[in-house]
Amino acid sequence: MLASLIPVLFCIALGWVVARIGWVRDAAIKDLSNLVFLVLTPALLFRTMGNVRIQELDFKPVVLYFAAVAILFVGTLLLRGLSKRAAAQALACVFGNTVMIGVPIVQFVFGNDALIVLFTLVSLHSLILLTSATLIFELAETREARERGEGAPVPLWRTLLQAARKSIIHPVPLPILIGLIFAQTGLKLPDGIDKGLQMIGNALSPMALLLVGISLAYTRIGANLRMATVITLVKNVAMPALVLAIAPLLGVSGLPLAVMFVIAAMPVGANVFYFTQRYGVMQQEVSASIAASTAFALVSLPLVIWIAHHFEA
Repeated sequence: MLASLIPVLFCIALGWVVARIGWVRDAAIKDLSNLVFLVLTPALLFRTMGNVRIQELDFKPVVLYFAAVAILFVGTLLLRGLSKRAAAQALACVFGNTVMIGVPIVQFVFGNDALIVLFTLVSLHSLILLTSATLIFELAETREARERGEGAPVPLWRTLLQAARKSIIHPVPLPILIGLIFAQTGLKLPDGIDKGLQMIGNALSPMALLLVGISLAYTRIGANLRMATVITLVKNVAMPALVLAIAPLLGVSGLPLAVMFVIAAMPVGANVFYFTQRYGVMQQEVSASIAASTAFALVSLPLVIWIAHHFEA
């Protein structure tokens, strides 16, 4: 287990070092993130899912994962009430970094066969969570605007339609869906294009992990430590524990359970910060939570992976 995790920790540490000595500046993070998210990720997702038959996919692990998500998300909203702050906290507690950190770790630790299990989840992860989050944020914003006596109400159907469209036309679910459709045709990509996509996709894991280290070097938790700690403990600890508790009820075991357990322990994903920017709420708290949960994951993930290997066996 340790041998499979060393390359992950090495890449993250190297990214941190090159940022601290000034080889990569803070201003470059956004461009590097776009390269990983908009180029490398779609190439790997499309090429992997372009060889998968829909009938071969197992959706039970995905149901397990989203059952845990629903419990934590709804529970947070019930506890905090319907507001944009509560929606941001709820989303941060359940939206993990399944691509930039999840994909390389699962690939390094469990091999390429595990990517099929992961990508089945990834294909629905952003679609379901971003759509649900958009709806909750829009409803909360409408409610807060009414309380302030501002603005005309937006029809619910329009909010749902907008949320669904933005969740599908997205660099993660879109190449997965296109890849699955392509696979069902039985066609094959020309060798040159296939090898080109393979080269680009192979660059995702090291580049994404280097970017994690670079981002950590420039992020300060500061005065938001309390909120960041709460979100980190829920996302990195409570969520994988919940997945483990629900798994026997759904009959999920073996490699699928190992993958879902590890992915549930991923730190907070960057998409949460995009939501806070869009709706003007909790930017500093969520930014600190992303940094704190990512830093904490460097300690918690080795234990999570060690436990997961017992399920795989």
